[in-house]
Amino acid sequence: MALTGDHLRRYAVARSLFKPTTLPRAIQRLGFVQADPIRAPARAQDLTLRHRVAGYRAGDLERRYPRLPLEEDFFVNYGFLPREHHQLMHPRKAREVWTPARWKQAQAVLAFVSERGSAHPREVDAHFGHGKTTNWFGGSSNASTQLLDGMHYRGLLRVARREGGTRVYAPRIGDTTPVAMSDAEARLDALLDIIVRKYAPLPAASLGQLLGYLRSGVPQWTDLRAAALKRARQRLGTARVDGVDWYWPADEDPRSRRWKPDDQVRLLTPFDPIVWDRRRFEMFWGWTYRFEAYTPAPKRKLGYYALPMLWGDRVIGWANLSVVDGELRSKFGYVDGRGSRDAKFRIAVEEELARIRFFLDREEWRL
Repeated sequence: MALTGDHLRRYAVARSLFKPTTLPRAIQRLGFVQADPIRAPARAQDLTLRHRVAGYRAGDLERRYPRLPLEEDFFVNYGFLPREHHQLMHPRKAREVWTPARWKQAQAVLAFVSERGSAHPREVDAHFGHGKTTNWFGGSSNASTQLLDGMHYRGLLRVARREGGTRVYAPRIGDTTPVAMSDAEARLDALLDIIVRKYAPLPAASLGQLLGYLRSGVPQWTDLRAAALKRARQRLGTARVDGVDWYWPADEDPRSRRWKPDDQVRLLTPFDPIVWDRRRFEMFWGWTYRFEAYTPAPKRKLGYYALPMLWGDRVIGWANLSVVDGELRSKFGYVDGRGSRDAKFRIAVEEELARIRFFLDREEWRL
């Protein structure tokens, strides 16, 4: 049976929306969960996990994180990943070279955090008084916060927990032995396989794009990426469909009947693996989706935090959600301008909104 675009679309949806399981198993299966601080109506990591973790409520990941074998760190972007995946990236060598004076500051902060066991950025700032500095977007922030971020990135610290959304740091105990070339290649292959297993099936251009983003996770292996991509293309499942080369894990078959999406309506975060790849999104569903949170309001077409609306294996529109005076409010938009008149669709939308109320776990909705 010839592989078609319909096969690829169904495969992409069904493999990502696996049967809801426990939080550790869901993160292990995803391999990595992207994080974002915007709450509309919840953070991206929670909106991603609610579809894949049985009984999940907003904030469960942050509440349970200290007791789980997880790490916060940069991968292809920032988020949460299993500790064994995190270890593949370290010891990490940052592209920015610190001066001896900066390293002296870092060592002093590391000693302070080690003595206390963990430390909030405000405790570090109060003790050292590093002052203010210009952050990456031109604003002002505490110099201590920037230093802690750099120490975390270099593997000197880890995120022990969060308090009110702020990272609380602890010393990271890890092997600092330089990685041999053969081991580096094997680790890079493993990291690329994690990417493919999360986002498959991937068009060739997106596979290359994600490998480029991996510079955030392993900047020390930038020169090894071209060879890693070549090896990946040799070991992954692949086919050319409508003039595009696609890739997926070699042990899966996109044509299999096991990849059968259900008939639920799901509102997905812009960072959900189903819709993250905007190139693939347009190939599958024939329209352009943009994340507009940072777009000036008069120029927005979909909304501040438009959630793509998946029905079965089709993304037919979007929704903007908010909580006003304790009530969940929703505003929908549709690609065809009006949406489906199918009674089953309307019921499925109401069921999804009910799931979101449960997920947000507001007291007034449980009375």
